[in-house]
Amino acid sequence: MLRSNKDFVLVYGDAFVDYIADDITNTSFTKYLGGATINVAAGISRIGAPSALITVTGDDETSEFVRSELKKEGVNLDYAIFDPAKRVSGVYVHLTEACERIFKDYVDEAPDLQVTSSQLNEEAFQRASVFNICSGTMFHPTALETTQKGVELAKKHGVIIAIDANIRPLRWSDSQTCRNTISSFFESAEILKLADEELFFLTETDNLQSGLEALKSLNIPIILVTVGANGTYAVLNGEVIHVPTIKIDPVDTTGAGDAFMAGVLRYAHYNGLPTNQEELVKCVSFANLLGAYASTKAGALTALPYYDDIKSLL
Repeated sequence: MLRSNKDFVLVYGDAFVDYIADDITNTSFTKYLGGATINVAAGISRIGAPSALITVTGDDETSEFVRSELKKEGVNLDYAIFDPAKRVSGVYVHLTEACERIFKDYVDEAPDLQVTSSQLNEEAFQRASVFNICSGTMFHPTALETTQKGVELAKKHGVIIAIDANIRPLRWSDSQTCRNTISSFFESAEILKLADEELFFLTETDNLQSGLEALKSLNIPIILVTVGANGTYAVLNGEVIHVPTIKIDPVDTTGAGDAFMAGVLRYAHYNGLPTNQEELVKCVSFANLLGAYASTKAGALTALPYYDDIKSLL
């Protein structure tokens, strides 16, 4: 395995819990770690790279569960915040008779208790190879300010800035605010990952060529547009290449994008940014493989692979 002179990939965002129904009666539920931030941080650790998470948890049983499970996953919590009043957000996931999942009821008892910009520890950015953010909390003023400060600290210390759009439209007051806020970070990005629908939404276009053309003036070094079973369109300094993925029989695509992002960040931690087409294809092919593997199992974090699961396929 290659070596990095930095200690970890640094991930910022909300902790989250999924309460998943045990059967189609939807009367009993099992608690799991969930949410994009958690999935990516744990996913990085599972495939053999160190990760650290900036988030906030409280003094209740659910927060303790989150901290305990993250430690089991090997995620560094040295820079996470403890606030007794915080309550971790969650969602109750019901099962239909066809065993399809429905996100039924969201629980968020302390939405305004977020990591503040003053609580960011600069040492974390001195130690980080990559700083990864997504839009999951940007709708909240405090979280938005913290994200901006995190990007500022990452730039100061020469940390690669990676952005996973991961848009949740229902969290925003209106579509244009969502677009403007998320897009405001793109000029700082060195890696930008979007699903094709997110590209179309943010650029207000309806095809890949037009969407990428709309981003061209930002000069983002690497743009990755995932297109499900068709793989990924990867852009390196303006040049577009298609990287196919393996054919699978999908069981549940939940978490596939998080597994993909974990693969990209692992590559960047050990190798830095891809600088040529060969390196980019190697990076994206590995990420595609992780996303495909995650789609062959039910669940999100529960489906994310370990390095030993996929090393024989490399």
